[in-house]
Amino acid sequence: MTPPETSALTAELANLRGDFVSFGRDLSEIKTACAVLVERSNRTEQDVRDLRRELEDEVRKIREDDLKPLRADVDAVKGRQWPLQSVAALASVTAIGLGIWTAVGR
Repeated sequence: MTPPETSALTAELANLRGDFVSFGRDLSEIKTACAVLVERSNRTEQDVRDLRRELEDEVRKIREDDLKPLRADVDAVKGRQWPLQSVAALASVTAIGLGIWTAVGR
């Protein structure tokens, strides 16, 4: 090899070394960025799980708070209603009594 070829080859090898170093540095930056993204993704997933759990707890509490008075009202209404069988028996006895009274009265 002649000296100009040697110096050109040396310069090219230096450029390649610089490219490999910068490639390694870029690859390192990419790995770091990926690690940061994975960590952020994990944190986001945990935050979503926590928020969902809190929302479900709040909804459950609201439902319980709203349903308790309604249940009490339904129980109160049930306690005041007449049993249907008793009303039917009373109506039947009254009808039989009126029928007998009407038949005896004629």
